[in-house]
Amino acid sequence: MDKQTRILKIEEIINREKGNPFGMLEIPWQDTLQSMQVYKIPLAYLVYNKYNGRILSRTKSLEKQNHSIDVETEEGKKQIEQLLWDSKEDRNKKTEKDLDDFGQKKVGIITRDGIIIDGNRRAMLLNRLGKVDYFKAVVLPVKLDENSIEIQKLETSFQMGEDEKLGYNPIEKYLKAKDLFDVLEPNGEDAAISKIADWMGEQKSTIQDLLSVIKIMDEYLSEYGYEGIYTQLDGREDQFINLTKWLATFYGSQSGKAFDGYKDDDVDDLKIIAFDYIRDKYEGKEFRVIAHGQKQNHFFGDSEIWDTFRDAHFELIKNFKESEINYSSPNLKSHLDERDSVFSSTFHEGFKENLESHYESLRNKQAGDKPEKLVKRSIESFDAIQTNHHSFAEESTQKLVEELAKKALQGLQKKSPIRTLSLIKKLLEDIDTSEIPEENLDEARLYAKNIQHVLNDLRKEIE
Repeated sequence: MDKQTRILKIEEIINREKGNPFGMLEIPWQDTLQSMQVYKIPLAYLVYNKYNGRILSRTKSLEKQNHSIDVETEEGKKQIEQLLWDSKEDRNKKTEKDLDDFGQKKVGIITRDGIIIDGNRRAMLLNRLGKVDYFKAVVLPVKLDENSIEIQKLETSFQMGEDEKLGYNPIEKYLKAKDLFDVLEPNGEDAAISKIADWMGEQKSTIQDLLSVIKIMDEYLSEYGYEGIYTQLDGREDQFINLTKWLATFYGSQSGKAFDGYKDDDVDDLKIIAFDYIRDKYEGKEFRVIAHGQKQNHFFGDSEIWDTFRDAHFELIKNFKESEINYSSPNLKSHLDERDSVFSSTFHEGFKENLESHYESLRNKQAGDKPEKLVKRSIESFDAIQTNHHSFAEESTQKLVEELAKKALQGLQKKSPIRTLSLIKKLLEDIDTSEIPEENLDEARLYAKNIQHVLNDLRKEIE
């Protein structure tokens, strides 16, 4: 059914039933609370709003993929219905059962030309059930294109109200704030933010945060060639919230939460590295240790740790060549998901090793004034080594073991020469000479002779 036919059909219902409507509903319209009549509008006369806040990220992503949705066609209708159902399947099942048991309890809102402003999900579920062929709705006195700002205000206040927020995927509120800001910003940034806050039922500071986070999200998508494909942000909201806070803290000033003398170039590196970890879906404590909180609690707070962490990261990825994006793919999301999967399978273990080794360094620095704790940790680490493994006998590993033993003995000697002598005695006693290869016997005899000379000199000094 085309637009003009819908207008005529809906007008016929209004003219026929305006003296005896189904009911009345007060809604905020043009800055006043107006009492409007409720009508039973056949579902066949209605069209879903493809820019409904509940599925905004999905429809924008599809359009970026050159998959334009014509909601007036049967195919477009089915596409929107599937997106609405997938947006919150568990909640939809509960609402569907409620509609099946009791019918439509909450009145929707439509325009004169049949576009659903509030109630897209309910209309979709009624269509699925097929028990009734009408939708209870208030009919606004305008078409969708006649007063778009007032309609967006009404839609936002209804859809993003306190009772509805839980039903939205996390990314949708960021896109809603961005879209509204783009429309309202010509009248002044502060005025735009104030209006959005009022419409969304939020504080101005919350809207500012939403706009800041979506800006970083857009930068992330651009970094990997995913501009406008917001489905690639799924499951990553918390990481972007944290990263946005870090960048706001560090850029353009010398924050006490970062290492001394850092520059904006260092913050640029932080952002790029964080993007890679977000892409690999690191989250929680593992992600926050990069730059979250007081300087002693994260990598970016210590120049030595940060430098080696950063250099190791860029060394890992420097030769990586990603496949070209096929924007003509019939299923671009699956194509991009696979591209991200290849990235993760290539680097996840390397990222993990780099993160864990530097986290260990951070923990050691944090415990620098707690030597007992660090020594116990070192013993536990050494105990975990499989000394019978062939790699333990490799020259590089043996040199590291020698260095570790030397550091331990030097530390012991400074505080307790007697313990040092006792340990050396025990070590010498425990040497199994039968394990010395025949080709090394002459060298062993020389070491024994030199040790005897050292012991003689030590005895003379003590006496």
